[in-house]
Amino acid sequence: MVLFLDKAAVYEENGGPVEKQSPWRLATVTKVEEMKLILNMIPIWLSTLPFGVTIAQTSTFFIKQAANLNRKIGDGLILPPTTIFCLAAIGMIVSITIYDKVLVPMLRRTTGNERGINILQRIGIGMLFVIATMIIAALVENKRLQVVAENPKTGSLTMSVFWLAPQFLIIGIGDGFTIVGLQEYFYDQVPDSMRSLGIAFYLSVIGAGSFLSSFLITVVDKITGRAGNTSWFGKNLNTSRLDKFYWLLAAVSTANLCVYVLIARRYSYKNVQRRVAVVDCYEGEARENGVSISVV
Repeated sequence: MVLFLDKAAVYEENGGPVEKQSPWRLATVTKVEEMKLILNMIPIWLSTLPFGVTIAQTSTFFIKQAANLNRKIGDGLILPPTTIFCLAAIGMIVSITIYDKVLVPMLRRTTGNERGINILQRIGIGMLFVIATMIIAALVENKRLQVVAENPKTGSLTMSVFWLAPQFLIIGIGDGFTIVGLQEYFYDQVPDSMRSLGIAFYLSVIGAGSFLSSFLITVVDKITGRAGNTSWFGKNLNTSRLDKFYWLLAAVSTANLCVYVLIARRYSYKNVQRRVAVVDCYEGEARENGVSISVV
């Protein structure tokens, strides 16, 4: 895909001495290989942006839903709407613990992979959980609108805020796969001299996803509000149709997952060489037997 970059490292005799060659005409093999690694990551980065769009809903519309539900616990305690977000953190902690302590040892024996499964597979599994989250969120919001229609005066205040617990827990589990996988991927696959760029790539998925979420909401609002129709995003959540928006995100995420799988299957990982010294201690003296090279 990026083999044409090899020409940048080919020395042309008519160009003069190597020392006087312009860096725009002659580059070192190391720089060429580093550029290949960066360009190879861009399709993966693009295919993870819809994930950033979906998780942006957890801190926006999910919280707005919680504000319109019954948040009373006991006699007088009323939970703040953002408190429900703790369930996502719990889901993430539980999923990471189970993955690292249970699944990885089992998968390692089956696949022979040090990580159990490769990084891109882990990210893809997290995307499946995100799709499930959007489907459940759409069903819960549809149920909330039914309650509002049956009780116009009280609205959805008769419905407990813990109806939102499944969608927060599941997206937290998905984050344990995808977010951690993205951190590993962008840190591991960038050139060793560009580790900070890898972290920037990871953070940009979340940031760019939030911008794309705002752009998508603006577009959907204008399209659904044309010709005097009621927009999916009204000033009052009870007259909005967030459930349809969640179904839209589920459809987009599903289509994107199919594209992601195709890209991930064609992706070639960076080769990392590690030297392992085997030391044999005999009668208090250490003797180096040899050096073996393994390619990961």
